[in-house]
Amino acid sequence: MKLTGLIAATFTPMHEDGHIKPGPIGAYSRYLIENGLAGAFINGTTGEGISLTLEERKLTAEEWMRHQSGDFKNIIHVGSSSLETCKELAVHAREIGAYGIGIMGPSFFKPATTAELLAFISEIAMLVLDMPVYYYHIPSMSGVSLSMPAFLEQASDRIPNLVGLKFTHSDLMELNRCMIVGDGKYDLLYGSDETLLCGLSLGVKGAVGSTYNQIPSVYLRLMEYFDAGDLEGARAMQRISVDLVTILNRYGGGVVGGKAIMKFLGMDLGPCRLPIRNLSSEQIEELKKDLEGMSFFRMGELINAN
Repeated sequence: MKLTGLIAATFTPMHEDGHIKPGPIGAYSRYLIENGLAGAFINGTTGEGISLTLEERKLTAEEWMRHQSGDFKNIIHVGSSSLETCKELAVHAREIGAYGIGIMGPSFFKPATTAELLAFISEIAMLVLDMPVYYYHIPSMSGVSLSMPAFLEQASDRIPNLVGLKFTHSDLMELNRCMIVGDGKYDLLYGSDETLLCGLSLGVKGAVGSTYNQIPSVYLRLMEYFDAGDLEGARAMQRISVDLVTILNRYGGGVVGGKAIMKFLGMDLGPCRLPIRNLSSEQIEELKKDLEGMSFFRMGELINAN
């Protein structure tokens, strides 16, 4: 089954000393559900998953699963440079009832060929054959830049529960080629918020992103406009997304700036963990002023008025 709608790439709540703080996850989950999100992608890039210990990743995943509701789907990222860690996290995700798992390519000893990547992902996926598995393609972070159409073509006979990709890459030609592998067999979850409209135009139905945490109404309206054939309306919503991402890029990007914005929205998820730097109090005030300049705090009201 292919996923549709918006899946939030979630932040990991932390105490001021950098230790994880599971307490806010219940309210966080309710916030996402009430704002029309279709699911959560947990312990990924936005969640600083690679910076967490094995036990911290398990604890965070368990807390999210305690608050799973209805059709809201939790996908747990289990990627690591350690194959054994990936395996343990995958089995744990199945045991706690997650909808599916995502697996990023190992980022230190990187697979040099498609065959090597397939061997790595297959070792993990075969332990959870009753779960959907997504390969998390994010070469800007993992450094794994292998051909995804070739990966999907060769995976067809090797990894029966590989259902698709979380595709976080700027190569739209490669995305298009992935979409036609196996006559459209695979589920492509688009991972670039600021170009969601491009992904929709190529046929994607589901997307995973960090700014879906902050302005979900903008993206939901973008998809409504697109489905209705109103490209001007969809472009207007995409421009709002670009404005937000442009601001975020001034303040450390979607993880650092994005986590700070969640506090403005009434959800204090704490700081980021080293080596990621956090914003100073002066920068936080500047961020707030920049957001006010794009009418961020009136966004829901403005969207609903249209």
